[in-house]
Amino acid sequence: MVYLVLADVHGNLPALEAVLAAAARFDEIWCLGDLVGYGAEPDECVELLRQYRHVAVAGNHDWAALGRLDLDDFNPIARISAVWTGKRLTPATRAYLEALPLQLVVGPYTIVHGSVRHPLWEYIDSAAAAWDNMQGQSTPFCLVGHTHVPAVYTEQSEKRTREFLVQGGSVSFALGQGRAVLNPGSVGQPRDGDWRAAFALLDTEKATWTVHRVEYPVEQAQERILRAGLPAQNAFRLAFGR
Repeated sequence: MVYLVLADVHGNLPALEAVLAAAARFDEIWCLGDLVGYGAEPDECVELLRQYRHVAVAGNHDWAALGRLDLDDFNPIARISAVWTGKRLTPATRAYLEALPLQLVVGPYTIVHGSVRHPLWEYIDSAAAAWDNMQGQSTPFCLVGHTHVPAVYTEQSEKRTREFLVQGGSVSFALGQGRAVLNPGSVGQPRDGDWRAAFALLDTEKATWTVHRVEYPVEQAQERILRAGLPAQNAFRLAFGR
């Protein structure tokens, strides 16, 4: 089976469309949360995802748009975006987001937005954080998002993990016997200095994890954000991957 693994779409429809076109052939989509927030087309992104066979978990911005989190915990830009998104959601989108679980286990894979310890909020952005997460994994592999940075953390000897921050257009990793934490990066708002949309393809037969980057019409996403009256920073940062 080949799974298209997505995270942090954040209402960026042009980026999601480009990823789906670039991925081309896959059996199912696994979405790691934050379908909405920041971008101008939350409903459209959810509707497009629902056209495919998929599973998904909730992210902190999904819950924020639903009013399930204290918005004082968000920075001002994220808070404004969450309020705007919450008012914009259709009943169908709201019902879909409300039904999303915080964590899923599919065979040897745990699917979560942040971490197994704190599904909505914890950032796995270091080898130490990945090691701590591994202690709570019930499966060999954990798929996470939230950081907006493609990364692979593999278990090493002597209670250590190795960190790989993925850069480039297409980078593949062989999945070994040890535990690993895998992050596909962000579809709709990358934060690793590369503006291109990020996604991963998980091939369970070949035991490979391949991170890809794809260009998309970023100016369309920017124009829609500004036209919607969302914070201008949401649009400008897209061009720089920050």
